[in-house]
Amino acid sequence: MTKFQELENLLNNLCKNIGYDDKVTLSLTNRPDLGEYQINDAMKLAKIYHKSPLIIANEIKDEIKENSYFENVNVAGSGFINISLSNQFLIEFLNEIKDNILKNVNMQEKKKIVIDYGGANVAKSLHVGHLRSANIGEALNRLAKLVGHETIADVHLGDSGLQAGIVVMEIENMFPDLICFKKDYNGEDFKLPITKEDLKVIYPTGSIKTKENENLLEKARQITYQIQNNHIGYSKLWDKITELSIKDIKETYEKLNTNFDLWEGERDSFKYIPEMFDFLNKKNLLYISEGAKVMDVKEETDDKEIPPIILQKSDGAYLYATTDLATIYGRIKRFNPDEIWYTTDLRQELHFEQVFRAAKKSQIVTETKLGFYGFGTINGKDGKPFKTRNGGVMSLEELIDLITEECYKRINDNIVEEENKKETAEIIALAALKYADLLPYRETDYIFDQTKFSDLEGKTGPYLLYSTIRIKSLLNKAKEKNINFNKFNIINSKTEKELLITLLNMPTVIDRAYDTKSLNEIAEYIYKLTSIYNKFYSENKILTEENNDLRESWLTLSKVVYNTNMILLNTMGINCPEKM
Repeated sequence: MTKFQELENLLNNLCKNIGYDDKVTLSLTNRPDLGEYQINDAMKLAKIYHKSPLIIANEIKDEIKENSYFENVNVAGSGFINISLSNQFLIEFLNEIKDNILKNVNMQEKKKIVIDYGGANVAKSLHVGHLRSANIGEALNRLAKLVGHETIADVHLGDSGLQAGIVVMEIENMFPDLICFKKDYNGEDFKLPITKEDLKVIYPTGSIKTKENENLLEKARQITYQIQNNHIGYSKLWDKITELSIKDIKETYEKLNTNFDLWEGERDSFKYIPEMFDFLNKKNLLYISEGAKVMDVKEETDDKEIPPIILQKSDGAYLYATTDLATIYGRIKRFNPDEIWYTTDLRQELHFEQVFRAAKKSQIVTETKLGFYGFGTINGKDGKPFKTRNGGVMSLEELIDLITEECYKRINDNIVEEENKKETAEIIALAALKYADLLPYRETDYIFDQTKFSDLEGKTGPYLLYSTIRIKSLLNKAKEKNINFNKFNIINSKTEKELLITLLNMPTVIDRAYDTKSLNEIAEYIYKLTSIYNKFYSENKILTEENNDLRESWLTLSKVVYNTNMILLNTMGINCPEKM
């Protein structure tokens, strides 16, 4: 139980003492001149107990004002109870969490959660749109672990779509004598005649050709169908292309500090498709429409048109809906998770609504909760999706390089050694990218501005890193000077009390972030905490303070803020360099 929960429990017990059994909650005040918190439940209690809210508020005030944890308890308006916390309570709080910041996190009842994010397409370059899926998904994965859940992160590669047929067709055109294309090919091994750099060109080239030539498009479709049905030569070649592509994709995801437990893709669901179709047929849920296998998922309460879900085309080919539904079928069978989360572009919302409805209507899913947590787009300064200078879709590597160059310019040459500058610039760049990406609410579009994002001032990743490194430097200097500190003794200023109140509110912020599946509240919170600490830092000569109790308190408080920052930065997937 966190200290804030303990505080609310105390308030509820005090209210029960005077006959009010319904839960009351403590909220941050919107009138800081009257107190630090408010209880706004008098109106609710008035309806239940048929008394004036003002009378109820004054009764509660009289009951709690004698408790040593509260001070300045007063009633405003028609029954709003304002409360400030005593120094005694806040000192106790800090000493309880100083050696373990996780004591300031509300742990939830453990669940098993599969999180589907990343969604890279095999044989295609990761582009700017993949940043949000990887970044938001990884942060939600870490957030779920922070509050006590078991997670299984799956990259869910796009490895069975039309790009498979396009790439294989192009390679067949380039290397027609490759052994896997021979009619008598029996599965023997061969060396892939292309590199990952070649792969970045092959798909775009083939894609243009299929858009200009209907016959080539049809050929690519046929090859895709044959790969889906285990054509020995095409499948062997596509396996090798997938292996090469995944190696490249992993390197980029590792740069982003994004990790997966499962490196599986759409093709991994193929083994479940026959079983799934059999399951659906036994329930009489499938029917033929224009040669395709479809399933109705509309509901009587719909206020918009929800089309049937197509699970197999007239030519026998599978679609994304097929593999996504079969993936759910497989995940339930293998992991029996409590929840499955998906983070993708908001434009896929209808697709997932259809898939989720099919899973529930068929009872593939009975108790597992399915959640779609979509996100907005990264835009350029013109408000349109972010592109390269020549108007093309920007690759994720280009985006990282762009902001790394900007951060490299800002590194202090007197602090960071020349041989460490590039690595440090990349860490700062990724902090800038990740923080800027998590700062807006998940569904919000935002403007990409590498100059603004890499600034050391303002609400940016580099500002948070710089401030956190400075606290670490302070703590290291105290250690070098053999200054011992392990207790918080005194609250000496309004700024210190503001810091303590902000720390106390962290569990509420984390809970809201988890409930909304968006890291924006945590991003705002760490900026607020860091800014208040910087004000405190500028107001005091911490290491040279002559009052030992005061100096020990300041250093203990600094340690707690530092450890809090490190936990929250880690939750956002942000690493902190040694120097910058």
